[in-house]
Amino acid sequence: MAHLLGAEALHIEYPTHTVFDSITLGVNEGDRIGIVGSNGGGKSTLLGMLSGSVEPDSGRVTRRNGVRFGVLDQSDDLRPAETVGYSIVGDQADHEWASDAKIREVIAGLVADLPWDATVSSLSGGQRRRVALAKLLVGDWDLIALDEPTNHLDLEGIAWLAGHLKRRWPKTSGGLLVITHDRWFLDEVCTTTWEVHDGTVEPFDGGYAAYILQRVERDRQQAAVEAKRQNLMRKELAWLRRGAPARTSKPKFRIDAANQLISDVPPPRDSIELKKMATARLGKDVVDLLGVSVSYGEKPVLKDLTWRIGPGERTGILGPNGAGKSTLLGLIAGTVEPSAGHVKRGKTVEIGVLDQQFSQLAEIEGDRVREVLAREKTEVTVEGKDLTPAQLLERLGFSRAHLSSRVGDLSGGQRRRLQLLLVLLSEPNVMILDEPTNDVDLDMLAAIEDLLDSWPATLLVVSHDRYLLERVTDQQYALLDGTFRHVPGGVDEYLKLREQLNTTGSSPQRAPAAGVSSQEEEASPISGAERRAAQKEASSIERKLDKLTEQVRTLDSRLAAHDQSDFEGLGEMTGQRQQIAAEVEELEERWLELTEVTG
Repeated sequence: MAHLLGAEALHIEYPTHTVFDSITLGVNEGDRIGIVGSNGGGKSTLLGMLSGSVEPDSGRVTRRNGVRFGVLDQSDDLRPAETVGYSIVGDQADHEWASDAKIREVIAGLVADLPWDATVSSLSGGQRRRVALAKLLVGDWDLIALDEPTNHLDLEGIAWLAGHLKRRWPKTSGGLLVITHDRWFLDEVCTTTWEVHDGTVEPFDGGYAAYILQRVERDRQQAAVEAKRQNLMRKELAWLRRGAPARTSKPKFRIDAANQLISDVPPPRDSIELKKMATARLGKDVVDLLGVSVSYGEKPVLKDLTWRIGPGERTGILGPNGAGKSTLLGLIAGTVEPSAGHVKRGKTVEIGVLDQQFSQLAEIEGDRVREVLAREKTEVTVEGKDLTPAQLLERLGFSRAHLSSRVGDLSGGQRRRLQLLLVLLSEPNVMILDEPTNDVDLDMLAAIEDLLDSWPATLLVVSHDRYLLERVTDQQYALLDGTFRHVPGGVDEYLKLREQLNTTGSSPQRAPAAGVSSQEEEASPISGAERRAAQKEASSIERKLDKLTEQVRTLDSRLAAHDQSDFEGLGEMTGQRQQIAAEVEELEERWLELTEVTG
């Protein structure tokens, strides 16, 4: 593969610390590289040195002659007085850019909802971000670097961006560098992962899942130093192996090695035990939304929504930006009053809310962290152990030095973790998390998920982080055109429904009342005979999937043990595996369709 960019012996330091000592890297044609690491570890500095916006103290960066390098920084260079259209396509005539399929695709995927003549100064921060991303993607580049491209994108936007990058930068052309904390995006797009830590850049083959396996192996070798992090990563690997069928049927790492590493790791959470504990703390009544509607002026946001939330439910709420997710959470928390309908709360309900505005920290900006902790409870029970606030803070990645910091001086990620700590210390039995992953790096995301796994409360989560939603919740509901419905197929089903909605311009046909028991659901539109036939076919597919999954495991074992120099034999087995994997994917799609019909 042709060489695009090289970095040799790069060194950069600030007055207080050395960011990179001497790193040497290369980017080749077809590379799709995800850059991960803790906040403040140097990811953006590395990207800046490679793109030329940051000058290293020593070392050099070279590019192949004629390489066109496009960069999306965390801050944009858009001019406030220019329009959306001019910012993206410049002074091109309408017929020029409209005749380019690539430009039309980018505009439709990112800014179709924005007025073409609106000025940049009138846009929100998220809208500006999408315009800046569109401006980059319509250009002709050999190499692009994206710093947190999924910020301010909803699930649809993230899925579109992943698909666009895979089509635009396939394995055989161009180069891609991306910094992101979105683990699903990393796995979907990247084929190599660079971990930035301790002044070095360590490469790993594969996306997030493969990176986790290799990191677990590294951490096992450093067990004395990395004991806490090792256990957390092993639990994360266990989740990857035991998660959704789409993830386990198409692993990106060796099955035998992964199974050996997680052989003694328990499931992420005991759902039955957690539900018992939650019921004991809550009783049977939690929050019931009965025929609720909310309107702002003439604009309806939620229409005749009924949802009975049960004790111990762990629910993810999906929907595009502006669909009313935060309004729904406000109804549950009591900060929003319905325009019609009724909200009923159980007598023992104690609600804790982690919002996007850091409301818990607004009045304590000038206080030191230790002063804040001193006013809280002396201990809280987590996983059957009594932990002090300081111990819980350490578990969330704070050092003793941070105890003397003022709340207002903390970074965005540290503020988010302190905010979560205060919510946990209030010991709510209903916890509402509105975009909890903002400004949080990968290690802390894993630590937060680990805490939530053992928290005996009803959990309601709104997030554009697909991985987090699948990891910490057991079911998902979606807001679609003002209606609220259960999506048993999770994020994949939601994206299909959104595509159907965008194509037809009307809500999907089947939309049973959400959160209601099976006896209360609308009558099925199919006959008994059709239902039995669908159930029979679904059972047959399950048996076929079991057999095919076993064949995949056998082939993976053979591939792992096969002579790596026998390219012909490896190619033949890889082809067999791809055929089986494609059949598995088709069967899973059909199984989801059948379960949708049979309920």
